[in-house]
Amino acid sequence: MQRQKVIAGNWKMHKTVEESTAFGKNFQNKILENSTVGIILCAPFTSLFQIRETLTGNRIGLGAQNMHWEEEGAFTGEIAPAMVKSAGCSYVILGHSERRQLFGETNETVGKKVEAALRHELKPIVCIGETLEERKDGKVETVLDEQMRGALDGIDTAQMQNVTIAYEPVWAIGTGVNATPEQAVEAHQFVRGWLKENIQDGIGQETTVLYGGSMKPANAESLLRNADIDGGLIGGASLDVDKFTELVAIATELS
Repeated sequence: MQRQKVIAGNWKMHKTVEESTAFGKNFQNKILENSTVGIILCAPFTSLFQIRETLTGNRIGLGAQNMHWEEEGAFTGEIAPAMVKSAGCSYVILGHSERRQLFGETNETVGKKVEAALRHELKPIVCIGETLEERKDGKVETVLDEQMRGALDGIDTAQMQNVTIAYEPVWAIGTGVNATPEQAVEAHQFVRGWLKENIQDGIGQETTVLYGGSMKPANAESLLRNADIDGGLIGGASLDVDKFTELVAIATELS
């Protein structure tokens, strides 16, 4: 089975409702008609509904950047899975390193969120990745193993059909420094091997695994030409409609 290339934009805490709407309209007019690439926009909560209303057809998927695992309750400032779904989302980013580092998320809480997302028919984009110190200490595989065990504990083969993994080395996120293609491929191959060993043989090759961490038009081709890298979870470059469009075009050429 040939996996589809995917380009997902993570806007983080950027873009007002008006800016988000303008981007959606502009981008929709720019993307190639023949593109076979999966495209996902992960916008701030405040913009989700308006973007869903702006987009026409089903070519562009909509995702949230986080959610809580509880159905509802006294969790001031949090967003429930059903709320994400009702805003028009099909995807949700879970376990991003910024959530882990700045807001205290753990492997355990990420696992609860993955389970809740799947229960609500949302497709989680599960982020994993090591810090620079962990890489220097030779702990890359240990860290990835722990993060994947936490996120995917109890997830079965059928559920994995709706899970995307995003390998994002923490030292490359927002720094302008990206992993070399060799470093990225090595990590992606570890992820596929882990899925094969811990979930099911074929899942390792069926699961979409994205690279995140300063992917931009200048380095995208060197990363995306590798068979184990299925696309990118794009931060800074996703905020510029021309750069994001170019990334989709590069991925299309390599599909």
